Amino acid sequence: MRKISVILVAVALLTAGNVLANNNTEPINPTQKLASQIHKVLESNSFNVKEDLTANVRFTINNEGEIVVLSVDTKDEILEGFLKGRLNYHKVEVANVKEGTMYTVPVRIRA
Repeated sequence: MRKISVILVAVALLTAGNVLANNNTEPINPTQKLASQIHKVLESNSFNVKEDLTANVRFTINNEGEIVVLSVDTKDEILEGFLKGRLNYHKVEVANVKEGTMYTVPVRIRA
């Protein structure tokens, strides 16, 4: 009887140890990390606008970790040129990014 109780205690401790050791962190979405890096690049701009400007930027990451802008969906040509100029071939550092995967990030320049 004593051996069974010792075995049960050992099993309970091992089970509790495994449950507590399980790091239950969710993987970070690469699109969110890319969006935050894009935000930092676009933070300082010299736009004097009367209303908010919006765009959807479609891009991919090349094998050197650089953004390659595929398209900018916006009605404002100046904003399109600005986004392409600032983002195209800008190096980013994000783990778990697959080369050739297309990403879309919304961008808004506030008035």
